[in-house]
Order: sequence, then structure tokens, then C-alpha cells
Amino acid sequence: MYSSDIQTQLSSFHSIGLNEMNEAILMNRFETKYVISVRKLPELLARLSGSYYILEINNIRSLPYKTIYLDTSDLLFYMQQIRGKLERDKVRYRIYESTGLSFLEIKKKTNKNKTIKWRIENSLQSDSPDGNASAFIKEYLHYNCSGLRPVLINGFTRITLVGRELNERITMDFNINFSSPCGKNCKLPFLAIVELKREKYSGQASTRNIMKQIGFKPSGFSKYCIGSALINDIPRKNRLKPNLLLINKIENEYINSHDV
Repeated sequence: MYSSDIQTQLSSFHSIGLNEMNEAILMNRFETKYVISVRKLPELLARLSGSYYILEINNIRSLPYKTIYLDTSDLLFYMQQIRGKLERDKVRYRIYESTGLSFLEIKKKTNKNKTIKWRIENSLQSDSPDGNASAFIKEYLHYNCSGLRPVLINGFTRITLVGRELNERITMDFNINFSSPCGKNCKLPFLAIVELKREKYSGQASTRNIMKQIGFKPSGFSKYCIGSALINDIPRKNRLKPNLLLINKIENEYINSHDV
């Protein structure tokens, strides 16, 4: 039921193409995340219609993505986040399945809570980055990251809204699934992750107010860490307990809803 409601709401937005959206690529930004039930997406979309454009590619407005996270043998990037390090990094391949494009991305969180992202067009052809990828990683990560390898695969469907002034975006990820290179997997059909992305934190106020009115609260949430905890025997998993409890709560509400 919720799927058809989402598609109905998507048709109410004016569309924007990939080239136009690249003007709002926001590689240097502030982010705010919300973890909600997928059943809440139609209401949220209805509230935002008229204030945002929607990304459309080949007449499709809910687009499939895949992310491949890389880490060291001692899980350097995972441990940075688990230990609460203010400055931390992620290295990942992001595959845009609707276009076939693949990028290697480095995502850095600064101690000012700002996210900076660098990327090059590159694809993972084996179990380790190629020469161009390794040189790119070395340029932006100034410590030893040798031996990077794929550790987690994340698939999802994404709706991307772009602000009328092209200085903000909202992404809504659902149909979320995780898998490991060794074949373990986990699906979260009940979950949606909404993320506000803007150049200036204060400019998010109006959208944040809408989220508050609906009853959504900001929540720190790392797909990489949560996915790793759900499918792998991984250290310090107890640090993720608040997020795991939230996921269980949303799942129980989803299962017990009369709208099945």
C-alpha cells in the first residue's frame, strides 16, 4: 500500500534532470538524518511538494543505488565512528544503477560536524582498488590505509528532492538491504532514512520544522556501521544499541500496523 502512495506523491513534484541537479551537488555540507518508518514517506512527501524539485532519470523518480564500503583489516573507519571520533572518514564505491555510473568517494566528517566529499569516476574490478583509486585515496587520507578491501554492500532506492534555490537537497532512502562479500544478507523493508543536506546549517530550519511537526527527531545513523552490526560479528556492537533498538521499534510498528 505504501509503495503506491509514494508513487502517487512523487507525481506531484516538478522534475529536474541530472545535469541541473549537479549544480546542487553539495560536496561540502551539513547533514541531518532521520530514521523513520517507510509508511511515513507519503505524508512527508505531501508536506514538501511545491517547495522542491524531484530528480528524474529516464522517467523514473525513485532510483536504485548500490554502495560498496571499503575498510582496512582492522576496520579503521568503522572504529573511528564507534569510538566517537569527531574527525572520521569513509571510503566507498557508489554505483548509480539507473545510469551505470560508478564513483569512488571519500567522505570526511570534520570536528565542526561538516561533511566534505571527494570523488572520481572509478569502478571496483576486483577485491581491491586499482592504481588510480589508490592514488586518489592516498591524496586525501593522510595516514596508512593500505590493504583496503570491500567489507559491506548496501542497496537501496532513493528519492532526491532539490531545493528551489538549488542550495539544498533531501534524500529519502528505502528498500534498504545489506550484504557481505561472503554472502550474508539482511533486508529492512520497513525502514526509511531521510537526510537533509545543505551548505549552511541554519538554512534547514523550515524543513526541520516540518519534520518536527510530523514527529520526526534527528538521529545519528551510519549505514556502514549499522549494516556491519546486523550481518557481521563485529567489535563494540553495543555502542550501536540505541540505533538497533530504534530499528526494532520501527519494525514492530510496521508489522503490527493494520495497513499491511
